[in-house]
Amino acid sequence: MNLPLNIDFSGKVVVVTGAGGVLCGTMAHAFAQAGAKVAALDLNEEAVKKLADACRANGYLCEGYQANVLEAEALEAVHAQILKDLGPCDILVNGAGGNNPRATTDNEYHHEASEGQKTFFDLDADGVDFVFKLNFQGSLIPTQIFARDMVEKKAGCILNISSMNAYIPLTKIPAYSAAKAAVSNFTQWLATHFAGTGIRCNAIAPGFLVSNQNRRLLFNEDGTPTPRSGKILAGTPMGRFVDGEELLGGVFFLCDEKAAGAITGVVLPIDAGFAAYSGV
Repeated sequence: MNLPLNIDFSGKVVVVTGAGGVLCGTMAHAFAQAGAKVAALDLNEEAVKKLADACRANGYLCEGYQANVLEAEALEAVHAQILKDLGPCDILVNGAGGNNPRATTDNEYHHEASEGQKTFFDLDADGVDFVFKLNFQGSLIPTQIFARDMVEKKAGCILNISSMNAYIPLTKIPAYSAAKAAVSNFTQWLATHFAGTGIRCNAIAPGFLVSNQNRRLLFNEDGTPTPRSGKILAGTPMGRFVDGEELLGGVFFLCDEKAAGAITGVVLPIDAGFAAYSGV
């Protein structure tokens, strides 16, 4: 791929969780292309092994590891293997996250709900709990494990993945919006907590991207945009969705100690102008 910035991450060990997905897989591949030794982690072992094979085929260094970010003991074992294979972590990208249909309503406004729709009162408590765990604890637990390497080195970078719905919640997805708000808050907390250790912590807040997770919300089966897509694009000054590779410039910038050495506690919107538009 064409990298957005000419930053050399040679010698850096970069751990990327959620790397079995398209977005974080792209980030992992980009770091490897920029010279880093990349550990790609995901619950889907086949996906990260395929990613690692693709990177190695291009002459890059990437290893894929099956990992559940919610299981600390198993993640400790993965950490031990990464130490043997690649060395201690310099950069951690907490990319694991997502939503769940059990924590999503069918209707935007309760007074418009029709019979048979899943309303706010039908939200599944276990589904909501899963979304919070995956997004918040899925960032906390890997940080507890891999940031120890950075404390020992007195240097390092943590990058969390927040969302534009952390600023203003989106309709239908209350748990995901609240969980991403927690990730943004946690980013600031970590930045303060580790300020004296040489570790920086920031986040990106992607705008609207088309992914396998949200495709059915944005497009009908025949490929035409849904009304929700129309609302999104009408509220986005650039009038388009964000492409996954457009996240890489912000990711590289925030993770580079020379370019962003004094930047910590920041949540960077990459949203085609969505947050700047009042709707008028």
